[in-house]
Amino acid sequence: MAAKTTLNAKNLEALGTQRLAELLIEISTGSAAHKQRLRMELAGNDSSAEMAREVRKRLASIARARTLINWRKVKKIKADLETQRKAIGDIVAADDPKEGFELIWQFLTLADSIFERSNNGSDLLMESFHQACTDAGAIAKAAGIDADILADKIFAAVQNNAYGQYDGLIPEMVAALGNDGLEHLKALFVQWSKEPRVKPAAGDRRVIGWGSNGAVYEDEVYGDRRELTVRIALQEIADAQGDVDAYIAQQPAKTCRFPLVAADIAGRLLFSGRAHEALRTLDEVDTGGGTDIPVEWQIARVETLEALGRADEAQADRWRWFEQSLNGLHLRAFLKRLPDFDDIEAEEKAFAYARTIPDVHRALAFFLGWPALAEAAKLVVERKAELDGDVYELMTAAAEALAEKHPLAATIVLRSMIDSTLDSGRSSRYKHAARHLAECASLAPYIVDFSSAGSHDGYVAELKRRHGKKHGFWGLVP
Repeated sequence: MAAKTTLNAKNLEALGTQRLAELLIEISTGSAAHKQRLRMELAGNDSSAEMAREVRKRLASIARARTLINWRKVKKIKADLETQRKAIGDIVAADDPKEGFELIWQFLTLADSIFERSNNGSDLLMESFHQACTDAGAIAKAAGIDADILADKIFAAVQNNAYGQYDGLIPEMVAALGNDGLEHLKALFVQWSKEPRVKPAAGDRRVIGWGSNGAVYEDEVYGDRRELTVRIALQEIADAQGDVDAYIAQQPAKTCRFPLVAADIAGRLLFSGRAHEALRTLDEVDTGGGTDIPVEWQIARVETLEALGRADEAQADRWRWFEQSLNGLHLRAFLKRLPDFDDIEAEEKAFAYARTIPDVHRALAFFLGWPALAEAAKLVVERKAELDGDVYELMTAAAEALAEKHPLAATIVLRSMIDSTLDSGRSSRYKHAARHLAECASLAPYIVDFSSAGSHDGYVAELKRRHGKKHGFWGLVP
């Protein structure tokens, strides 16, 4: 049973309403955020109309602010935004959807002023605006906003999507727009695309890739930013209307040969029952003869082969791509389609293959991710001389995963990190190396046979012989 001093709702209720009210006043003194929250709760308790008035005032105040939002203020701003957003959706819109829609739209317009004065934490703040786009779609549907009026508002917003705050707005608004609204929105973007545009200055051109002739610029592939905005909007509308051909029509011919774009298109064609076209799209990709084709393209191709009844080819591709990449996605898909017991034999074959590939770190990452910790341990013991302790993230994850059931393998991994740090004299990592050595000491009693790895005491003695003068390290060793 929780103690009576534990902070929970039941214990606080025992204080009584008067004492709780006094405490809230005391706690909120000197905190504008806490006072504002309490005022909003009081407003909501009064009526949704009073809550709407409080939210509108607060949104206007946020819009007027000019103070720079640095990293120290991001969480506070985020909390304020979330308070307003939830008040709109949970209280105002629940009682008056039309009023709620006006407020959530006012909330969305804050984005420009917020990001103009934010130099850190934009991703965290952006979450609130993307969630508000979702809220806006649900509220607009509940409010029954006129489809043409809604389309006009969405068009104006997406036109000025400077920070990406309206990314995903169109898909969220599909239910509220209906087909008539989508058609109206489509017409607005088509008309905008026909208006005269200015070519970007040389210094404003953005490189999106590199080809045989040098840099590939965004405007060469997609045109200017307006053209890209129109293209994305029309693709989202096409998706909403289930029009695959309209979606494909918005993709430049050059980009259709990019593996990720081809996989994207193929997925839609396959969903529409057009598997032959999907395969043709995938096979027209320019791979450049390389083996680093994105896994999304590989998965799209085997799924297409399956849809065409070419299961044996799909299986052959899955195995081939597993051998090239050791990507567990391909192996799982391969095993899933095998008869009972055949999958066990195939898994053993895959493990045997992984143990022999030249890149021991890729093999270790595969075994950890599968997971097959016994195989990972065997790999570490057999190929310990190849381990590079400087591959720090992988080695750390391996040591943590292996420590409980495979202490010798975990010790070998920890030693590789210690050796890397001391051999390179990286003093900034001495504290980590000292911690790793302490972990080795704690694992030593659980190792029955150190074999060729050598005992812990022997390892420490050898470290002192080789690195005894690194006093900065030894001063950190317990």
